[in-house]
Amino acid sequence: MPRRPRIKLAGIPQHIVQRGINREPCFFAEEDYHFYLHWLEKSAADWHCQVHAFVLMTNHVHLLVTPETETGIAKLMQAIGRRYVQYINRSYRRTGSLWEGRYKSSVIQAESYLLTCMRYIELNPVRAVMVQDPGQYRWSSYRHNGLGQADSRITPHPVFLALDPDAAERQAAYRALFRSELDEEALADIRLAVSQGQPLGQGRFGEQICAATGIRRTQKRPGRPAGKADQPINTELQTDFGF
Repeated sequence: MPRRPRIKLAGIPQHIVQRGINREPCFFAEEDYHFYLHWLEKSAADWHCQVHAFVLMTNHVHLLVTPETETGIAKLMQAIGRRYVQYINRSYRRTGSLWEGRYKSSVIQAESYLLTCMRYIELNPVRAVMVQDPGQYRWSSYRHNGLGQADSRITPHPVFLALDPDAAERQAAYRALFRSELDEEALADIRLAVSQGQPLGQGRFGEQICAATGIRRTQKRPGRPAGKADQPINTELQTDFGF
């Protein structure tokens, strides 16, 4: 089966997921997280990408990034992947691939889904029952976005800034979003979009993106009857993208 072509657009945020091969760990020690984050920051600057949110889990990574050029995200992920795999193989005397194939991504309609996607990303450690509160997890952007901890890797998106002009009030408004869990429909939509490489948005956003890029619009939930947009995603896909 041929690879699905990627949607390459400048100025639109993308949710990116990259997993360890066979779901095996890709981070083994504290130094590994620091190394990855160092090259995330440097590569984002080199390839003109703005990072809005991230989480580094034991065996996978989520990023929310807006590229300034059409090739920015591809260059960013190539740069990080090349250096990080070399570092891991050298440090742990291993060979071969670290990542499970190509990274997955979907473009996000910022007005409708950016804050939801940020919550999805930063709540990963909570859904994985690693912590009870996202602020307890060191390797995510929540401490910056929600608690005001300085993080030079993060560039706030205008939708996030619009929560409140005052930084402290904005962080409080953002934390308030975490008082309730993401509903199953939002989880299903995010997981399906990134697994299929399809746009995530409301109205005609998906059709417009696909028409502009020549990508076929195929996103649908497996087994969903026509017109049942609120039916949850099937169990197999939920398991595949469990966090």
